[in-house]
Amino acid sequence: MSSVVIAIIGVVVLVVLLALAVITRYKVAGPSQAFIITGRRGKKSTDPVTGRTSIDNSGQKVVVGGGVFVVPFVQQKFTLDLSSRHIPIAVRGAVTLRGVKSNLEGVAIVKVGGSEDAIRAAAQRFLQQQDGIVGFTQEVLSGALRAIVGRMSVEDIIRDRAAFAGQVAEEAEASLSGQGLILDAFQIQDITTEGSYLEDLGRPEAARAKQEADIAEAIARRASEQARLKAAEEIAIAERTFYLKQAEIKAETEAAAAKANAAGPLAEAARQQEVLGEQEKVAERQAALTDRELDTKVRKPADAARYQAEQEAEARRVAQVKEAEAEAERSRLTGQGEKLHRSALADAVRIEGEAEAAAIAAKGSAEAEAMQKKADAFAQYGDAAVLQMVVEVLPSVVAKASEPLSAIDKMTVISTDGASQLSRTVADNVAQGMELLNSTTGVDLSALLQGLKGKTAALAEVPAPASAAANGEQIEIKD
Repeated sequence: MSSVVIAIIGVVVLVVLLALAVITRYKVAGPSQAFIITGRRGKKSTDPVTGRTSIDNSGQKVVVGGGVFVVPFVQQKFTLDLSSRHIPIAVRGAVTLRGVKSNLEGVAIVKVGGSEDAIRAAAQRFLQQQDGIVGFTQEVLSGALRAIVGRMSVEDIIRDRAAFAGQVAEEAEASLSGQGLILDAFQIQDITTEGSYLEDLGRPEAARAKQEADIAEAIARRASEQARLKAAEEIAIAERTFYLKQAEIKAETEAAAAKANAAGPLAEAARQQEVLGEQEKVAERQAALTDRELDTKVRKPADAARYQAEQEAEARRVAQVKEAEAEAERSRLTGQGEKLHRSALADAVRIEGEAEAAAIAAKGSAEAEAMQKKADAFAQYGDAAVLQMVVEVLPSVVAKASEPLSAIDKMTVISTDGASQLSRTVADNVAQGMELLNSTTGVDLSALLQGLKGKTAALAEVPAPASAAANGEQIEIKD
């Protein structure tokens, strides 16, 4: 192998080694990493406010999100984790403003600040012990929690946890920022107290909450029931509307069907009506023609005949009147003889009447004279004449009294008195008739008969009353 080739190979190897050396010494920081390069001289920096220029002699270079070449044997690279740290915080027995011991649990999100100053400060304190950030943060936040809890009551902490957490963060911010740390978030997870303070504190609220819940539940049930009833009402209204509409459609359908069914008969009826109208017109014209024919053929000839008859009757009447007048004239001329005849008849009738009147007057005079003589005889014979007249009349009275019994065809008497009751009944009728005569005429036949009892012994025998047997009728008498 020639010396040239060896030289070339040596150069190549050297170049490769140099390239490898450069590559291995160039470092790129990750998204959550910060490189702190030490061994470099400080650089000049100008304050933008005051305009003063100063030199950073810290000898540290901070690289975030970029690459850097670390000069071998001159510089040294350190890596600082910039990611957030989830740090739980727990405080036991912290005394509140009102002296209540409380236990608090929270969580904090802490990370290293993104500025070079914060990275340098954090690197100076935690670069070799980055896990110490958690313990340092817990101590700082526990102290801040106790300080803030001492200025607040449990009710205030519970009522506004965000404000409480804000105050804690504000209290710890100065301590953390001085160490290059930033508190991203802090939240209170749980608050408890020793004893039953929280339970007692929340009991009224729990009762009120339960009451409100019951009321809300009742209101919800009422609203639900109202909604259900309203829905049912709407359903009922919809159903009623549907049924009404259905009935309306059915009625319209039936009406249309009935109209369609009646269209034929109606058309036939209309046609028949038109035919009847035409027939009526024909009949009217036929009647008018017949009427004119009757006028021509019957009425007018009849009127003419009647007029002729009337004229003839009038002529006959005039002739008869004339004839009657002539006859009257003839009677007047011949009536004198008839008058004389009638006068003679009248004289004869008058003479006959006068004769009859004279006869009647003579008869009445004779009867009056007879009555006068009878009255004189009665006055002469006194009660005897009266008694005789009574005796003559009494059979007639008894006969009249027994007439009701004589009119009976067959009679059955049911009495304990036997057949003698019949005769007593007749006697009672006679007595009642005599009392009736006394009350109507004032003639007391009983007294009259008693007065004449002694004077007319010969006339004491009174004829027996006419019996029903005398009339040929039979009366059956039973006891």
